[in-house]
Amino acid sequence: MIAEARRRAFLDAMQVDSWLPRVELPFAAPSRPYLLQAEPEPELTLSTPEPEVDPQPASPPQKRVEMPRPRVSLPEPKPAVVDDAIPVTSEPAPVAPPPRFALQLLRAGSCLLLVELPTGEPFASRDPAYLLLKDLLRAAGLPDSPTQVGDGEPIRWPLLHGGNLDQGAQAARDYVQGVVAVELEEARCACLWLVGLPALRFAGEVEADACNRELNVEGIGAAFAMPGLEQMMEEPERKAELWKALRRSKARWNEQT
Repeated sequence: MIAEARRRAFLDAMQVDSWLPRVELPFAAPSRPYLLQAEPEPELTLSTPEPEVDPQPASPPQKRVEMPRPRVSLPEPKPAVVDDAIPVTSEPAPVAPPPRFALQLLRAGSCLLLVELPTGEPFASRDPAYLLLKDLLRAAGLPDSPTQVGDGEPIRWPLLHGGNLDQGAQAARDYVQGVVAVELEEARCACLWLVGLPALRFAGEVEADACNRELNVEGIGAAFAMPGLEQMMEEPERKAELWKALRRSKARWNEQT
């Protein structure tokens, strides 16, 4: 049998305070009475922890101060710089077509006539436009049978169809004024009649608003502007205005007749 001291050592090693057998052991020493009394179990009580009290008084809430934010200005976009070394391609300007007209150069007394041909062909004796021109010459006190100048061929523009020759408005103006200037050198005249819009533009360098009045054309001299023959036939009221203008100006060429 294990001695009592050794049995206690084992119990202590197993952290057992007391041990009682379930049955009576033979030859065992009687158990002590206090060991047979069960110790009352301690009651477990749950305690709520009290909140800790800060001995220092709470400080008042501080006021929030907002600092002004700096304004950020974006830089303005700079214009694009075009490098001169880089060629800038642009669409070519549209080229105006060359003007188209036909003018007849005639002489009546002391006046030279540059008349627009309504059909583009020389006048025939019974053409309505030619009959109107004869009426204008009689009203102005000039011979009503004008004579052709040079070979009688009209001044036509453009000169050539196609090719690289410049046939714009300025070239047409230089050509018409050159033909008139050559004729004036051969025989001086008191006044140059400009009949029709092409004659006004390419000999007198004026527009339709200059009709029914006298002009002074550089390099040519005195001129008288009037509407085209076909326009006067379509708008008869223009004839009355022209008659009045002719009566005012006919003294210029009648003195040298």
